[in-house]
Amino acid sequence: WKFARHAGAALAAAAAFLPLAAKALPASPQMTCRQAATLVRTGGAVVLSTSATTYDRFVISRQFCPADQILDPAWVPTRNNPQCFVGYTCFDPTRDRR
Repeated sequence: WKFARHAGAALAAAAAFLPLAAKALPASPQMTCRQAATLVRTGGAVVLSTSATTYDRFVISRQFCPADQILDPAWVPTRNNPQCFVGYTCFDPTRDRR
């Protein structure tokens, strides 16, 4: 019972924090395509919010991925382009299904 009460409190705290965390991320829909692509290129690896409820990590090369992962081209919505190529996501071909 004690664990369940603490777990519930932790879950409530995490749920309250999620909207704040999403707002702290750079949001691709608020940027131009060039701004989003430049952010990834200059950062090497960047977490971008792609909508009010989604985000992902985008990279410029395999050097920013774990050794067992490969690159998967990534397009995000931006202010001036609904499918802006910003770089890649890291993809595990043995586990992930796209």
